[in-house]
Amino acid sequence: MRNQTVLISGASIAGPALAFWLNHYGFEVTVVERAAALRPGGQAIDFKGATHRTVLERMGIWDEIQAHRTGTTDTVFVDENGERVGFMSGDFTGGDVEILRGDLAEIMYKRTLGDCEYVFGDSISALTETTAGVHVEFENGAPRTFDLVFGADGIHSRVRRLTFGPEAEFVKHLGHYYCVAGASPWSAEQTGPRERATAYGFNAPGRLAISGGAKAQQLYMFAAPELSYDRNDVTAQRRLLAQQYAGLGWEVPRMLAEMVDFDDFFLDSVSQVTMREIGYTRGRVALVGDSAYGNTLGGFGTGLAVVGAYVIAGELALAAGDHAAAFARYDEIMRRYAKIAGNANAGKFLAPRTARGIKLRNWFLGSRMFALMSKFGDNAATDIDLRDYPALVEGR
Repeated sequence: MRNQTVLISGASIAGPALAFWLNHYGFEVTVVERAAALRPGGQAIDFKGATHRTVLERMGIWDEIQAHRTGTTDTVFVDENGERVGFMSGDFTGGDVEILRGDLAEIMYKRTLGDCEYVFGDSISALTETTAGVHVEFENGAPRTFDLVFGADGIHSRVRRLTFGPEAEFVKHLGHYYCVAGASPWSAEQTGPRERATAYGFNAPGRLAISGGAKAQQLYMFAAPELSYDRNDVTAQRRLLAQQYAGLGWEVPRMLAEMVDFDDFFLDSVSQVTMREIGYTRGRVALVGDSAYGNTLGGFGTGLAVVGAYVIAGELALAAGDHAAAFARYDEIMRRYAKIAGNANAGKFLAPRTARGIKLRNWFLGSRMFALMSKFGDNAATDIDLRDYPALVEGR
C-alpha cells in the first residue's frame, strides 16, 4: 500500500508540528506557506503543564525549547505620571516555559525539513474533493492532488474558508485589536542566562500600551468595532495605530515615534474561532491550531496547536489511514479539550473600556481571585487524556 500524501497549509507552529507527526507515521508531507520564508521573531508564546510537556518531549524538542526560552517578563501598570497602579506577574503570562514564536517555528521546521517538502511563497486558491483525493489549485504553482489536506493557516484560514464557508460565519470579533511592534528583548543571542525583566503598561479607557523601555518590543491593544483595512499594507496599519493612540500621554508619543522605524510590525483583531459545534473536519480536509480553535492572546493557542497536531496524526496512524474514523475521533477529543479557549477575552481584560474598568482590573490582579483564575488555567491545560499512539515508523 502506498503512503498517503498530505498537504498542510501554514508553516508557523501547527503546520510544522503536524508535519513532524505525519512524517513519522509514514505519510508523504508537503507544507505550503504564503510567506517567502519562515517569519522570525514575533511575540513570546508559552507552554504550561504536563500535557504540553509530554507532547514536546515525544517530539524530542523539549530540551531545545529550554535552550531558547525567553526570560520571564513582569508587567507593571502605571498611570500617566509613571506611578505604579497594578502588577501582572510574568509567571502568569509566561507559563512553564516561554519562547519566541519564530524560534519555535524554526526548531520544528529544522526537525522536518529533511523529510518533508516545503513550498514558500505560495498559497492554496481552490480545493475540490474527488474520488481520487483533494484536487488543489495554487496561486503560483501547478495543481496537485493529495489524499488529505490540513489547514494550519491561522485565524484567517483560507482552507477553512474554502471548505466551510466565509470567515464571518466562524470568526467572532471580540471588540479589540492588538499590535506587536519591534524585536523582542530576547531576540539577540545571549551568552548568559535570560534573567527576569520588567515591562511597563499604560491604560487609558479602551487603550493599552506596553513597552520595556526605549527601543524595546511594544504591545498595543485598543477597543474598536471591526475595521476595514488591508492586512498586507503595513504602512496603512501604522497610520491606523497612530490615529488610535493620538493624544495619549505617558511614554506613548515616544513609542509611536519609534514604532515607525521598526521592521517587525503585526496588527490584527482579537478574535475567537467558533468551530466547536460543527467540528474541525469535513470530508478529506481538517483544521488544526488557530484555524480550528483560535482565541487571540487567550493563553492556550500554542499548546492547543501542538496537542491537536499530535492527536490528529496519532488517530490517523491508529486508524491505519482511515481518515473518516480518525477525523471523527479528532473532532470528539478536541471539542472537549478546546473548550479552554472559549472563555478568554484578552482585550476586555487588558484594555478595559472605562476608567472604572481599569481600576477594577488592577485590583483584581492583586486579589486572591486572580490566583484562583491562574490555577484554573493551569488545570485546564492538562484536561485531556493523551493516548499512546502506535510506534513511529521504523527509520523515521
